[in-house]
Amino acid sequence: MTGRLHGKIAVVTGAASGIGRGSALAFAREGATVLCTDIDPAVAATAEEAGGSSVTGDLSDPSAAEAVTRAALARYGRVDVVYACAGIAGAGTAADTDMETWNRVIAVNLTSKWLSFKFALPGMVERGSGSVIVQASIGGLRGVPGIFPYAAAKAGCIGMARQAAIDYGPHGIRVNVIAPGNVPTPLVRRTYEAGGGMGAGLDIDEAMARIGDVYPMRRVGTVEEVAAMAVHLAGDESAWTTGQVFVVDGGITSAQPGRRA
Repeated sequence: MTGRLHGKIAVVTGAASGIGRGSALAFAREGATVLCTDIDPAVAATAEEAGGSSVTGDLSDPSAAEAVTRAALARYGRVDVVYACAGIAGAGTAADTDMETWNRVIAVNLTSKWLSFKFALPGMVERGSGSVIVQASIGGLRGVPGIFPYAAAKAGCIGMARQAAIDYGPHGIRVNVIAPGNVPTPLVRRTYEAGGGMGAGLDIDEAMARIGDVYPMRRVGTVEEVAAMAVHLAGDESAWTTGQVFVVDGGITSAQPGRRA
């Protein structure tokens, strides 16, 4: 049976761990050829498991981001899908966030997302097709205590993607957003350890148990569940879907804040 992404060339950023890694592997299982990229050299292991290739670099640097697209074009001839999934933790309030933290969180969680697909767009325009998926968060949609710089960046991702969808829709290019709820990934662990988010100061397992009990579905999500949405948006079955935010959160953004649904 042919996979849902058979023949597609996909670039996945943040692919060394968490949702990026899980999505790269899901894309590969569905038949895509995947170029995995991350600042962490462990991305090579993801690429090997996915049967693809990897590039290591900091995609908040325009030259590094352009090099990723150039590598994909040199190796595979085109880029059909970009999943901009790289991210870092960003705890703090408006008063106590310092400029170094602000600049780094915005650089990785917003600027690198833009640069991840910026250099792939000309080729997509030339072919008249392409799918860009931008990873945001429910933290960009509603308030979560203590993640001021992170929330600002994630809200920016949503505005950026919607604007790109308007600008590039006439060229057959789709741009959509995935906004996950709590999923136990290394990034979430670092957020809690830094004192931000709903599980601030708690062990990751204890935090996930407590937080999951607040969700309408009584559990947190999994990497695989977010990756399944990414597969859908990468494939042709979502060919008339663009400019949308897909919230994968077990219903928590529909619940009254502070109340057990």
